[in-house]
Amino acid sequence: MQTTPTDIAGVSMVGTDRRCDERGGFARWFCDQDLQPELNGARIRQINQSHTRHRGTIRGMHFQYPPHAEKKLIRCLAGKVFDVVVDLRQASPTFLAWRGFELEAGNDRALLIPEGCAHGFQTMSDDVQLLYLHTALYTPEAEGALRYDDPRIGIAWPLPPRNLSPRDLQHPLLQADFSGIKP
Repeated sequence: MQTTPTDIAGVSMVGTDRRCDERGGFARWFCDQDLQPELNGARIRQINQSHTRHRGTIRGMHFQYPPHAEKKLIRCLAGKVFDVVVDLRQASPTFLAWRGFELEAGNDRALLIPEGCAHGFQTMSDDVQLLYLHTALYTPEAEGALRYDDPRIGIAWPLPPRNLSPRDLQHPLLQADFSGIKP
């Protein structure tokens, strides 16, 4: 596995080596030893999978507050997504910056997102499946979120937004005095 830093502090693209022959292929999707420099001792505690039926659907932007903050490794199993990270960490040099990354089934890439960043995505195809590896258990009382269309962030979604859940539509805009998530 190879990790490539992105322009958001602490966010990395993780590549895998696929071995192929006439029978098909094999790729290692996760190796704790290979990712420990980025995981800093954290361990995978929960694995989730999502299925999104329709192109253009937006899910997010979600995170968990400390002490239940989590690192996430996101991989696309079917279809294609525009995967978005927003840096909410108070002391980060990329505070309030966002970036979008294309994840697609078969491209052997995953996105590693650090604690203190919000995550969401827009489906670029129908019937998208994502696999999420989390370093913390889901803790409802620690859940945080921000709106997909928050003008302070200004995410440029590639498609017109559709199929947002009522819950995601109710996420608050960042307050003018928001100074970030403390570790």
